[in-house]
Amino acid sequence: MFKNLANLASMMKQATQISGRMEEVQNELREKRVSGVAGGGLVEVECNGVGEMLRLQIDPTLIAKGEQDVIEDLVRAAANEAHAKSRQLHLEAMKSLTGGLSIPGLDDALSQLGGGGA
Repeated sequence: MFKNLANLASMMKQATQISGRMEEVQNELREKRVSGVAGGGLVEVECNGVGEMLRLQIDPTLIAKGEQDVIEDLVRAAANEAHAKSRQLHLEAMKSLTGGLSIPGLDDALSQLGGGGA
């Protein structure tokens, strides 16, 4: 019985440590940059590690052609690529935050608490 209480106390201590480090990790992720590229570099989207889009660059020659549907497709593809990379950064940060603990559903819970969904 006392062993179970010690385990519970240890888990509570770890949870407190994780909670205390969450804000620090989020700030680190906001500083990291990832990009998605489409159309052979005609469109580039830059996001930070929490999935916020920071920059969208469209090659002027693409705009000059006036092909709105092509531009929309390329922007979407580049944004999706950048978003996927951002999500991967976020998941890696969450795993490092939990110290590799394998608790079912923990990554999803931390992702939601930390503004994930990147």
